Amino acid sequence: MSSQEFSLLRLRVVADADPGVLARVLERFQNLNVLPRRVVAELGTTGMFHIQVDIATVPENTLTLIAAKLGQVPSIMNAYWHRT
Repeated sequence: MSSQEFSLLRLRVVADADPGVLARVLERFQNLNVLPRRVVAELGTTGMFHIQVDIATVPENTLTLIAAKLGQVPSIMNAYWHRT
């Protein structure tokens, strides 16, 4: 298997301070029956909600689709992923 298949990928989301946004982000992985390695969520001093999801078992193209779909949610300002 290639090293890309074992890469740790990190999804980053910036959203309005909406109580349901964390569930909306995590449900994308629940629908795939995937458990993230780590989830960090923090309400920033500017009132924006910052979410970070570390994942190792999802292909990059799938994470690209997840980020694009999350970007369509009205309360989400930005969603992107990168390798760690």
